[in-house]
Amino acid sequence: MQIMRIGPYGEEIPAVRDRGGIVHDARPVTADIDGPFLAGDGVRRLREALDTDSLPRLEPGERIGAPIARPMAVVCIGQNYAAHAAESGNAPPSSPILFLKHPNTVVGPYDDIVIPRGATKVDWEVELGVVVGRAAEYVDGPEEALACVAGYVVSHDVSERAFQLERSGGQWSKGKCAPTFNPVGPWLVPAGELSPQELELWSTVNGEPRQASSTADMIFSAAYLIHHISQYMRLEPGDLVNTGTPQGVALSGRFPYLKVGDVVEMGIDGLGSQRSNVVG
Repeated sequence: MQIMRIGPYGEEIPAVRDRGGIVHDARPVTADIDGPFLAGDGVRRLREALDTDSLPRLEPGERIGAPIARPMAVVCIGQNYAAHAAESGNAPPSSPILFLKHPNTVVGPYDDIVIPRGATKVDWEVELGVVVGRAAEYVDGPEEALACVAGYVVSHDVSERAFQLERSGGQWSKGKCAPTFNPVGPWLVPAGELSPQELELWSTVNGEPRQASSTADMIFSAAYLIHHISQYMRLEPGDLVNTGTPQGVALSGRFPYLKVGDVVEMGIDGLGSQRSNVVG
């Protein structure tokens, strides 16, 4: 089951895609794919409605939005793949590096990425996104942490490296928070339908390979990250956790940074793929 949101930006409706690729209207179950839906056992109710063929079909062709409504928080992990830490000039972290993105960075998987004013080093980062399904606070361990997960998404942590590193003032968020800097989707796959640590992920720019790795190479697993983050903040239903990117970004010095006219594509096994045009 693949949970989606379809329609113009700010007017998306909830939808669900079945195994045959047919998209169904989810409004008989919920008004949106948001925190209350996820916390209220919405995924189970939506699956039951789909299994009983009680949801009307939707015609294809509408814009695909982010599969979750605007989250309260987008929590990110830096340098969670050893090879990416190395290409950034750093040793692998001994504890997760934590930073935040503004929720208005979240857009759909095929929406444009807008280069912000004064930007010179816009970079791509394919990441496994974890969507929180129930409040996570002082979670005791990995098993309890996974019980707080609603599902998984493709998440693109777009970064402006000059803002992030050269004008940072000691933190990273200046380079992470421009609008459109977090395309998400195309769909949310419920937890339990795949293993978060056994997924291949990749990215290309203008059709040329950039990143190719596996979530098996993550330093800190998705379960550990939810556990760890919950010791410092309360994660709410509908929040998005970006789990870090593998090697192959422009920061490595091996590739040019993004410019107007570039096309960035990326995907993760079982979670679909994205395609974004870079605009000014």
